[in-house]
Amino acid sequence: MTERIDVEFPSGSQTCRGWLYRPDGPGPAPVLVMAHGLGAIKEMRLDAFAQRFADAGYAALVFDYRHFGDSTGEPRQLLDITLQRQDWSAAVDFARTLPGVDGSRIVLWGTSFSGGHVIATAAGRTDIAAVIAQCPFTDGLASVLAMNPVTLAKLVPRSLADLLAARRQRPRILVPLAGSPGSLGLMTAPDVLPGYLGLLPDGVPFRNEVTAGVGLMIAAAFPGRSARRVNSPILFCICDTDSVAPAKATVRHARTAPRGELKHYPVGHFDIYVGDAFERAVTDQLDFLRRHVPLP
Repeated sequence: MTERIDVEFPSGSQTCRGWLYRPDGPGPAPVLVMAHGLGAIKEMRLDAFAQRFADAGYAALVFDYRHFGDSTGEPRQLLDITLQRQDWSAAVDFARTLPGVDGSRIVLWGTSFSGGHVIATAAGRTDIAAVIAQCPFTDGLASVLAMNPVTLAKLVPRSLADLLAARRQRPRILVPLAGSPGSLGLMTAPDVLPGYLGLLPDGVPFRNEVTAGVGLMIAAAFPGRSARRVNSPILFCICDTDSVAPAKATVRHARTAPRGELKHYPVGHFDIYVGDAFERAVTDQLDFLRRHVPLP
């Protein structure tokens, strides 16, 4: 039977907390290091993916970033790309120390915003066995151009004000993560509110807000450009009608990866976490793992 235990590890001066899924069977098992997308927490369907990987014989380390979920860090809801990439490095280092885990065979698994993080992280390391980037954020310009112009006009001044507040060491300015079309928020396409908040189980505390400055950080981020420097096998799971991370830009970047594989799904950004799309995606991901990171 798969065992899930609470774990924690240091990142900078804070503590990241998460779950370790230990599979039943002979070890040591390869381990997937997993984290969520834009402002999301591990309870938002990462457990479903991790459980399927563990049932198949793989270990999985699932964590919340600093400032989010169960992890420490003030101010709360601070989303900083550099800090989150540091959390990824700390998680990989921690995974290497886990008993019963093959620290020489680590797989990075990222979805949405963290899909970009795993591309950039793998590009800077030579010790990653494989990468899975699901509906990944790859191109800031493409994501900004996909936004509602009314929303964009509301978001830019808030983002500038928040970055100025951070520079002056004043309280940060927050904006919604998910909102209705035309409202103020980082994601406001028609499928966002039901799709994003629909991933959250009943009774799990969650704040639908984040520091506004990340809006400008997103516009200047192009993690997909790092794909050409990822020498590990990397699977791109692309949602063809993605309203958040446009598929066309992702395909363009994915094709530059030396050992890239592309899988397409005729669904939106949030559909891949549930139902038939989830089943197809996790089946494809397990096939990828068995071919490139086989079990002992």
